[in-house]
Order: sequence, then C-alpha cells, then structure tokens
Amino acid sequence: MTYHPTTFRGLTWCDSLDRMANGETTPREYLESCLEIIAAREPVVQALTAIDEDGSRARADASTRRWKDGRALSAIDGMPIGIKDLLETATMPTEMGCAAFRGNFPRRDNAAVRALRAAGAIILAKTVTAELGGSHPGPTTNPHDASRSPGGSSSGSAAAVAAGMMPTAIGTQVAGSIIRPAAYCGNVAIKPSKGAINRGERQATSMSVHGVHANGLEDMWRVAIEIAKRAGGDPGHAGLSGPDHLPEPVRPNRLVVLHGAGWDALDPGTRSAFDAVCAGLKDIGVEMTGAGNDPRVDELEQLLVDSMETCNLITGWENHWLYRNLVDQDPDSVSPRAREVLARAEALTPADYRDALQRRAAAQQAGAAVLADADAIVMLSCPGPAHVWQGDRPGEPLTERPTGDPVFNAPSSYLFAPAVTMPLLAVDGLPVGVQVMGPPESDARVTALARWIMGNLSPISI
Repeated sequence: MTYHPTTFRGLTWCDSLDRMANGETTPREYLESCLEIIAAREPVVQALTAIDEDGSRARADASTRRWKDGRALSAIDGMPIGIKDLLETATMPTEMGCAAFRGNFPRRDNAAVRALRAAGAIILAKTVTAELGGSHPGPTTNPHDASRSPGGSSSGSAAAVAAGMMPTAIGTQVAGSIIRPAAYCGNVAIKPSKGAINRGERQATSMSVHGVHANGLEDMWRVAIEIAKRAGGDPGHAGLSGPDHLPEPVRPNRLVVLHGAGWDALDPGTRSAFDAVCAGLKDIGVEMTGAGNDPRVDELEQLLVDSMETCNLITGWENHWLYRNLVDQDPDSVSPRAREVLARAEALTPADYRDALQRRAAAQQAGAAVLADADAIVMLSCPGPAHVWQGDRPGEPLTERPTGDPVFNAPSSYLFAPAVTMPLLAVDGLPVGVQVMGPPESDARVTALARWIMGNLSPISI
C-alpha cells in the first residue's frame, strides 16, 4: 500500500473517550475491534509473540462496568496496549526474542506494566523485539510494505500500532529502538529523557528508556503520564511530569537543525523532504539555525559524529556479562550476531569505557550550550524509508544493521534528551519521521512543540 501522512489514519483511543463516557461504545467493543484487526493482519505483520485474549476480555468487561458507573480509573481505562517482549508481564511469557529465554514466564509485572494495570489499561499482547533488544531481527514486517523492515528493536510495538492492532504500545530505546521503528512505520512516539519512566527490572544499561508508540500525540502522552504518575522515574530520577492531558501547543521561536553523521549518505528524496520541512517552518515564522551559522552547533555536530559507535561501545560493555553468561550456558542459545557483539565488547577495557563516558559527557555539555537559547533541535528520525529486508544469506557475512541504521537516533540517546518523532514525510510512498529534541527533563515542552509543529506544518510527500 502507498502511505501518505495526510491520509493515513491509524487507530486511536482518546477520541473515543466521550463515546465511552456516554455509553455509545464500550471498552469491550473497542477490544473486539482490535482482536478482529489482529486476526486479519498478524499473519503477515507478525508483530506479536503472545496475546492474552481471555484475560483481556475479562478486563475489558470490568472497564466497561467502571465507565458505565462513572468510575473510570483514568483516561486510559480500557485501552488495549502492547508491551515489548523485553518487559516482564505477569500474564504472558517474557522471551526477549532470544532462544535462551524460550519459555521464560516469571509471572511478574514490570513497573511500567503494573502502573498501566493500575490505570485500567488492558495488557493485550507482547510485541516482538529484536533479540535481547539488540540488532538481530525478529519476524515482524513493515505494515506499509511487507518486504521492508519495521526497524528495531521495538519492531513489534511500532508495527502493531501502525497496523491498527492496538492504539499504543510500549517500546524501549538504548540507541535508536523507539524512534527509528516509529519513523519507519509512521507512528508518533516519545523517547523520554533518561530516567523519566521507571524501567523496573531493566536497569542494566545507562542509556535505556521506556517510551510509547501511538497513532496520535494525545494517546502517546496520556499513556506516558499515567505510567509516570504511578511508577515515577528510575532510581535517582524525579520522573516525567506534566499535565494529565496532552500539553497545549507551544510555538517555537528558534529551532536548531542537526544533520548528523548520516546526512551525506541519505537518498536525494529524503534530503529534499527534510529540507522542505525546515523551509516550511521558516516560512511560518520560526527562526532556523544550524551548522555554519552558529559555532556551538558546529561543535555539537562534530561531537556527535561518532555518537553511534560510542553508544554501541557503552552498551556493549554494560551488557557483555549477560551475553557471556548466556553463551557459557549454551552457545547456540544466542544468535551469531549477538556473539559478534559479545566478542567486540570483550575486547574493551575499563579505560575504553571511561573514555566513552567522557565523550558522551562532552557532547551533553555541547548540547546544553546549543539549547541554551533555542527551543529545540529538529532532525530526521531515520535514514530514509525502511529498507528491504530478506534475511541473512547462508554462507555470507551477516548483514550489517539489519534493523536499520540508528545514526539519526543515537544523538538523543547520547544526550539523554527527550525526543518525539512526528510522521511528517512520505518518501516513495513510505513513512519517514522527523524528530524534535529538547534538553533533559523537558518532555512535556518537547511534546507541546511537536503538537504545534504537527498542527501548523503541512506534511511533505516526495
């Protein structure tokens, strides 16, 4: 199918709230429509690892009674949600896309999952993750073209939302695992500030975050804030804050354009489309600046050149004991790609890790300087349309970056910055996202800026 951001209408929840409140529809009816779409599309999209149909129906009936009695627990009471299969869920297995965890069923809820249940949300399904949240793909296909990648590692979350199986899903990101798949699939998504949403048991890596995929900003924000209201942030972090409803739009006065290390390798259509977005913002009165106009931006661009490699180094070091234990227990329980990651990580030293942390800190300082007198940074969310993915070829070297290049995503992770990706572009009939990033702990303002941009800028199709 051909995608266009002005005509694509994904499944949403919050625009049904008035109808829920007056009894015109019910959470059970909404759930049944989701299950119908899953039955129709899942055989090709393959976004889900498990579905809790019976439990979800029971919880939808309970939610229906609460809405009827005027006792809804929150605005997302009854909303069906998918959970990336890295996060523990008491009602479904947690297999992490990895043979080593096949059959793993700890019967515990991650902090975010428990918060969602407390808000009345229905934990409908587990969504496919790349192996261990890395780069070895699962079976998921792109809902807009089944020959193409949905991105990774939150492939199932992005694809399930884009396919209309559920209005929202939880993803995670270390380098690019929320923003890139959202951009490839045409979602909105928030990659929060570092520490903004409690990761529960998943505290091992220093850049990882939990975020939300959705088809609309209202759904995205409502899910994020309802989690944060109940579970808070990571240990030592105050957590995401803001209004219960979608923040009111905020008009940016000055935006910083980052091209990033991936700019030179972009296809001409994506370059032209992003340039058109920047020109459109300028035409409606937003001051746009970038490299060549501000030495602080020049410095930041330079410090971000190796951000992807440094992100991989940091994460590889932080994860390699887990990988080593899995390989020691059973070398065949992880993919050859994961074993390559392990080999590179075990070649590192504590000094290499310290150097990487220093590079990250220097980039964060430069990012703060750039944002001192600007509202936000705008940047592509992915390196053009999703690529065709047909799997590794037997006897040949493993495909490099099979879930896509995170070169446009590593900067926000590196800077601990909140980022919201917006489906503003169609290139060759496929989605391409544009992201807005702000300083740490400005999640609500970044969302408000994204709302203004999406409400005032016409999407581009090339």
